Amino acid sequence: MDRTNPLVWRKSSYSGGGSGSENCVEVAKLPGGGHALRDSKIPHSPVLATTPRGWTAFLDSVKNGLLG
Repeated sequence: MDRTNPLVWRKSSYSGGGSGSENCVEVAKLPGGGHALRDSKIPHSPVLATTPRGWTAFLDSVKNGLLG
């Protein structure tokens, strides 16, 4: 990832709030339309990067209950 253009991370609205034990997922848009995902509790850990097509497939899988 380009360190001169830092990513803007947004916390998932489905992440819990405050106890420290919740599942916290953050997402950032990548140049070219893909997305990056990370665990907000470990912000300097590696991220999962997707292409625009991969992001759409991921969202469709979540919406259809295929992941979890």
